[in-house]
Amino acid sequence: MNKRISFYVYFVSFISRTRIPKMKIYFSSLLLFLLLSSQLVLAQTDTGIDKKVFTFKIDTDIDPAMTRRVKLALEKAEQEDVDLIIIEMDTYGGAVNDADEIRTMILNLKTPVYVFIDKDAASAGALISIATDSIYMAPGGSIGAATVVNGTDGAAAPDKYQSYMRSMMRSTAEAKGRDPKIAEAMVDEKIEIEGVSEAGSVITFSVSEAEKYGFCEGQYDSIKDILIAQNLEDAEIIEYETGFSEKIIAFFLNPAVSGFLILIIIGGLYFELQTPGVGFPILASMVAVLLYFTPYYLNGLAENWEIMVFFIGVILLAVELFVIPGFGIFGVLGIVGILTGLVLGMIPNQNFNFDFVPAADLFGALLTVILAAIASVGIVFWLTPKVNEWSAFKFISLSTTQQRSEGYTSSFNSALLKGKTGLVHSRLRPSGKIEIDGDVYDAYSRGEFIDQGEKIIVISTEGTSLKVKKWEA
Repeated sequence: MNKRISFYVYFVSFISRTRIPKMKIYFSSLLLFLLLSSQLVLAQTDTGIDKKVFTFKIDTDIDPAMTRRVKLALEKAEQEDVDLIIIEMDTYGGAVNDADEIRTMILNLKTPVYVFIDKDAASAGALISIATDSIYMAPGGSIGAATVVNGTDGAAAPDKYQSYMRSMMRSTAEAKGRDPKIAEAMVDEKIEIEGVSEAGSVITFSVSEAEKYGFCEGQYDSIKDILIAQNLEDAEIIEYETGFSEKIIAFFLNPAVSGFLILIIIGGLYFELQTPGVGFPILASMVAVLLYFTPYYLNGLAENWEIMVFFIGVILLAVELFVIPGFGIFGVLGIVGILTGLVLGMIPNQNFNFDFVPAADLFGALLTVILAAIASVGIVFWLTPKVNEWSAFKFISLSTTQQRSEGYTSSFNSALLKGKTGLVHSRLRPSGKIEIDGDVYDAYSRGEFIDQGEKIIVISTEGTSLKVKKWEA
């Protein structure tokens, strides 16, 4: 660049010493200035000035939460109007459906996308990597081993899943100009490619092998080295950072926090059902339900029908307590529905299909819900007798005994009638009328039928009727 400027200065000085008319001198100088300016702009473009590069990581299992992260990252990149997107990849894979969703998002982008494999791009990670425009790898990196496995014991999934994965790998490789047969052989161990792989093992490429067969553009130590090689060392680097709302969602996805929310949900339902109309327990329970299901729903874990199972369970439990007193089938189904909804909302099952749900995730969800339910029941039994002692509850509950001596009474008859004997005036079935000292009173027995004319004794005067039993001498 300095040589170009020096040449411009020399040219102007040379022209000024000649006998060329001044107008031509000015015109020639202007042309040369414009030429050098354009060269300067091109030089700046070549070194990446005014370019924007957006980077984000795929460094955990490919699941609904990762799908959401990638979607938000790509939306942010689009808002920033970047020139290049680089994914930093290090994953052993994950759910096939989520990998398909991510690779589809990448394929539909107009902005070029590179991937830097920092050690591993296995299974679903390999599919996503092949969907990018350029693949770069760190020393010791690997790509491949895309056989679909279940979440229980890591065994190969049924052939229908393998066939689906093979087709995705093949079509993705074709779309990006890579060998579709090699991509397919990363899934199917039965495919043999002469000079590349043998039957009985799926393809997993090292860095040099990936370069040799067109699945890697080069080995680099970092994203910075890639940018230098692409003349983008002066580009503006925008690293995707999780927003405040996403951090809040991640907080509520913590199993400990989820367990605490389950405790509030169950405890609030219990206290509200025991004291209908109070309002505070059910309000706390509703807020806990919202905080519990919303993060899982936004991350694609809790589906609409799973949330409906929870609310159906609540309705069945309410029917058992208020419409059909006792504890029967509705109560059992209600409790099962509540616990089922809470468990299913935490795991990425597909309509009760748990083939690809990691056993650790399923066990963790069950353990969290069961322990929280047991803890809530224990706290309810421990807390219930103490609630009436709290001053805050004295305004909404009767926490003291109203003594007869203080003027409180629910009796419509004289307390002196207690212990008196009389005769049945009209048959008690179990209620009827009795006669004592010539006066007739409403009365009821303890459930037994007492015929007219039989002798009775009054055992309680509370309420509007006298409580009696058959007289036994």
